[in-house]
Amino acid sequence: MNSLTRTSATRSHKSAGSDGSAAAIRRPRLTGITWLVWRQHRAGSWTLLAITAVCVAWLVYQRADLTNQLSAHGWPLASSDKWLSGVHVQRFQLVSLGFGFVSIVLGVFVGAPLLAGDLESGTAKLVASQSVTPSRWLATKLGINALVVVVCTGALSVAFGRWWGPVKYEPTVLGWSDGSAFDNTGPVPVALALFTVVSGAAIGMLLRRTLISMVVTFGLAVVVQLVWHLQRLHLGHVVTITTHHGISGDVFPRLPASAVELDRSMISGSGQSYGWGTCAHEASEKVCAQKYDLVGWSVDYLPISQMSGMQWFGASVLFALTAAATVFIFVRGRKRIV
Repeated sequence: MNSLTRTSATRSHKSAGSDGSAAAIRRPRLTGITWLVWRQHRAGSWTLLAITAVCVAWLVYQRADLTNQLSAHGWPLASSDKWLSGVHVQRFQLVSLGFGFVSIVLGVFVGAPLLAGDLESGTAKLVASQSVTPSRWLATKLGINALVVVVCTGALSVAFGRWWGPVKYEPTVLGWSDGSAFDNTGPVPVALALFTVVSGAAIGMLLRRTLISMVVTFGLAVVVQLVWHLQRLHLGHVVTITTHHGISGDVFPRLPASAVELDRSMISGSGQSYGWGTCAHEASEKVCAQKYDLVGWSVDYLPISQMSGMQWFGASVLFALTAAATVFIFVRGRKRIV
């Protein structure tokens, strides 16, 4: 009887163990250094994810409201002067302005304290005394936080792009070549945020103090934004259109819809270019044309069809810089992490 009882109990225990193992397989959990890093940063990560979810939901609602307003005014069949009254231009501008600070905020409050906080508090020294290698610790810290940053910025980029999509070709709402649209759609928000976050982490590793790292990261993020603003239009391939029907206003070349004009000049019969203000001090347009043998116009522009290519080209440069900063963190971290 006791043998049967023991056998039954053993079988029950094995059955329970099997059920427990199956449940464990069905419900994977974080363990080791991954669990430790997630627990350390989960408050900030959940906050970012929650804010992103609210912003995305609001943008989805705004797109639905926009399409309803546009449809009520005859969009997309009617001309833009009829349905533009249903567009809240200031709302687009304010939201795009706010999103422009996302990469700076993430770099300062996520990237800069990421390693500097552990180095300053001594947590890094504690981790180094365990069986976890510095490379694995750095990979986990950067990987988890980078994943959260990519998810948040990627979701905002998609949601903002869908909201802006119906009025994309109307420059009076948002110019596609301006930072308000170019930097908030496609891969650009993700690339800018990743670069500032990883750069902030590298700065924190070097300075080893949280507050000063945040200040320096802020300065770097602002410089990155300025450089990006100055170089944005250089990411595209300039298209030139010329005419040979005179220089009067009625024969000025027509550019494609939403094209961004970069430069214009007048050309002579010999092919020499003259600035568009050449005739400003001449007696008349006809006299000027005869004096310089002007036969037409030359206009440099960027079509909106290049927007996606320009974004991916610029993002690839930022991704390469992010990879370089990551390599620097690992190389220095393996040599001197504490």
